[in-house]
Amino acid sequence: MKIISSIEELNTIYGAGLSPASVTKVTKQLTPLYREMIEISPFAALATVGPEGLDCSPRGDLGGVVRVIDDETLHLPDWRGNNRVDSLSNIVRDPRLALMLLIPGSNTTMRINGRGVVSDDEALLSSFEMDGKHPRTVVVMSIDEVYFQCARAVMRAELWNEEHFADPAKLPTPGQMLKAATGDFDQETYDREWPGRAAKTMW
Repeated sequence: MKIISSIEELNTIYGAGLSPASVTKVTKQLTPLYREMIEISPFAALATVGPEGLDCSPRGDLGGVVRVIDDETLHLPDWRGNNRVDSLSNIVRDPRLALMLLIPGSNTTMRINGRGVVSDDEALLSSFEMDGKHPRTVVVMSIDEVYFQCARAVMRAELWNEEHFADPAKLPTPGQMLKAATGDFDQETYDREWPGRAAKTMW
């Protein structure tokens, strides 16, 4: 297999295909329309980097996954999860992070690169209260660059086309995957109890 090992080789293949819009769409802070897109997005993939390597973690929230504070600052609450804190552990050691935000029904995604810190400020946590609960921490993100992503990937995937949605009944269950990974595991009990447990620990 031939391996590409230099930027020059990549530029030979892709360089001529770069459109002016691919560069001019990148801004150092939110524009009013970028802000509109980001505020409506309920889901994002958060990418971080640390000494152990890279991590990419899903984030979701009702009414917008991030809170826009100003044109250069976002707040991302850390709601209930598996307590692995992979992303947060990375951020406290290396502030670099990236977000890719999806908007159900839209083929356009938003991308943000920047730096973050993790805060447990009491007033900040309380400002995100939901059902009497609040996140344990909030990632405060400073934007370095923001832009929208070409829609071709979402269009090729037909991501929002219900005709292509997977049938959950034909997919492995979390319990089955846990058993396959660990060997000795009670998958039936886990799968039976999981929906009720998740409903009670959403926030």
